[in-house]
Amino acid sequence: MNSFKNKISGNWNVIKGKLKQEYGELTDDDLAYEDGKEDELLGRLEKKLGKTKDDINEMIGKW
Repeated sequence: MNSFKNKISGNWNVIKGKLKQEYGELTDDDLAYEDGKEDELLGRLEKKLGKTKDDINEMIGKW
């Protein structure tokens, strides 16, 4: 989990834009990020995209 937080910390707007480009079905609510609530964000992305946490971490790590 810490790696996810480290990846998105400070870069969330860029990552959010890339996620919206790749997955047009994501809404602003799906991508709402608050410090300390990374698990909730990951859970929403898992459910909406049908991917695992590892898949999401890997995808974000590429950006």
